[in-house]
Amino acid sequence: MSTNVLRTAEGWWVVREQRAVHVDTKAVTTAELLADREAVREAAASGEPGTPVAGLVALSPVTTPCRVVAQMVNYRSHARDSGFTGEIPPAFFRKASGSVSGPQDAIVRPGHVRFLDYEVELGLVMGAPLPVGTVVTEQDLPSYVAGLVVTDDVSARDVQLTKTQFYESKSYPTFTPTGPHLALLEPDDFAHLLDLRLKLSVNGEPRQDRTLADMIVRPAQALTLLARFQTLGPGDLLLTGTPGGTALKAPPKAVEKLGALLPPAVKWKAFFRSQARNPRYLHAGDLVTATIATPDGRIDLGEQRTPVTDAT
Repeated sequence: MSTNVLRTAEGWWVVREQRAVHVDTKAVTTAELLADREAVREAAASGEPGTPVAGLVALSPVTTPCRVVAQMVNYRSHARDSGFTGEIPPAFFRKASGSVSGPQDAIVRPGHVRFLDYEVELGLVMGAPLPVGTVVTEQDLPSYVAGLVVTDDVSARDVQLTKTQFYESKSYPTFTPTGPHLALLEPDDFAHLLDLRLKLSVNGEPRQDRTLADMIVRPAQALTLLARFQTLGPGDLLLTGTPGGTALKAPPKAVEKLGALLPPAVKWKAFFRSQARNPRYLHAGDLVTATIATPDGRIDLGEQRTPVTDAT
């Protein structure tokens, strides 16, 4: 069974239902904690009554600086929403680790961003070095991945589309809410990954709801492809893509073909004029709720609740 770990300003905690037991460790970073798994096991086995979880202020269980890499268009439902047909080539992009924020911190919309979108994603937290050239199989995935987290790949769509710039559009501060739990997995837990269900709602309205079975490139293959050119280390984070249901959707094919005939400035002006009528983008005062868990609760990454605010 997986072990849920929480991070606060006071240190690390093992979560047991509604209570948390402090981990006796000197670890400050996620990588240091992963190197002290014995302290985590001792806290999990402790008979201490612990502290109510409700009284703790959770920070991101992934500490920074670290590498943050993400997969693009990695769920079939998202591919359909995005207008892709046929085979989807695997693709990755980087996010600034300064975008990582806590599971209850506000998502801050920069003043120049009009179209702010959400993307719930399963985050893989590396537990061992992944050198360039590594081939990862399903069987040895536990040798490289230590745990899982809920992440939200927040996106400034007007920056992303007009500049074809993923790094900027997804790297503003607070654009990667992470946590609350770091679920440290045992080898047997990996057989249940495809049962994980990702859910996201805005103001209580369900927007995204899919299991990992909808995923195109699964974790072992993703790490193998990434290792062709990118090394990762303990504590680094891989976001594995989002299911369908984001605010942004591809226009109908006829409209898309017409837009291709227009000058870029005219095309984007028309596109964003239509997007301005889309009520699903995030606005100040919205509350984004995201969860990832298996139906039986064997793996449960906790609930992320992030309000949206405008930059002051």
